[in-house]
Amino acid sequence: MLDKILYNTVLCQTFSPCGKYLIAGNIYGQIAVFDLGRILDPVVELLTADYNKPKHIHTFQSEKQICSLASTDKFLIVGSVNEITGWDWKSVVSSKLSKPAWSIKISSKCQIDQTDVNSLWLSEDEEKLYAGCGDNNLYVYNLEDGRLVSTYDGHEDFIHSVHGKNGQLVTAGEDGMVLLWDQRTSKYHNKLEPYKNDKLNRSDVGKWVGSACLGDDWIVCGGGPRLALYHLRSLDAVTVFDLNDHGIHVTFFHDDCIFAAGAAKFLYQLNYSGEVKVELPVSATTVYSAVLRTVPNKVLSIAGSSPEMDLCTTFNYRDQVLHFR
Repeated sequence: MLDKILYNTVLCQTFSPCGKYLIAGNIYGQIAVFDLGRILDPVVELLTADYNKPKHIHTFQSEKQICSLASTDKFLIVGSVNEITGWDWKSVVSSKLSKPAWSIKISSKCQIDQTDVNSLWLSEDEEKLYAGCGDNNLYVYNLEDGRLVSTYDGHEDFIHSVHGKNGQLVTAGEDGMVLLWDQRTSKYHNKLEPYKNDKLNRSDVGKWVGSACLGDDWIVCGGGPRLALYHLRSLDAVTVFDLNDHGIHVTFFHDDCIFAAGAAKFLYQLNYSGEVKVELPVSATTVYSAVLRTVPNKVLSIAGSSPEMDLCTTFNYRDQVLHFR
């Protein structure tokens, strides 16, 4: 158990729908439930030494790594290996986890034994669940009945991330491709290959793209190639970010700012022209997950290859360190 504590890696995080709990999943098939109310607004007289540790840690019977998490009003959605499960929130935040409310088995067309569910994204109406998987496919499920609606087949290697906005969908993969999809036809209509751009290529890091995210008029993506901002209509690389990283795994937009992290000492906050606004120190050697919420509290949580997770309420510095142990 000591080795597990020392070498814990947190792959994913999400918030409860009420915003009172932070959920994190690790490589050992565990989810940690952090009580943000107790952490962010503690009662000093009742404060104990373990206030920044999980309220509960639930270990799944399979002990397969927790690859991705998502949240609806009713369920915590867990992407693992060969399976996606939905858990009632009352059960998640209680001391003992009951059986899942529902389960979806990944029926891969590829002849592989282990299909990791690397990324989950929910449609804005929470009716469809998009799962980017290790068999190179993006699966779309109807959450009402668990039915497989469609399969997006276009990547040549496993998918790292999936994200949608304003009816558009983007995926990024180990094959070095960023694909833009038409949700009506399940076909991609545009493709980016950042590693083929001399300004972005870093052959020593690889061609893989760890994360791609959509803004209103932009795509930001990075991985082995340098982090870059593309205009959505022209697909031109408008800004190339000069960061001291060895691979990007996290990207997202917030308040006219780009957040990015990966194999680096910092989570970076950047403006669209390439200026680094904030270098926020992180505990993890490599960041695999960063989640942000503004209500009921403004909070950013950063996690990766460490049992320590960084909690920030101003986004300019690290307020607290949480311990997944």
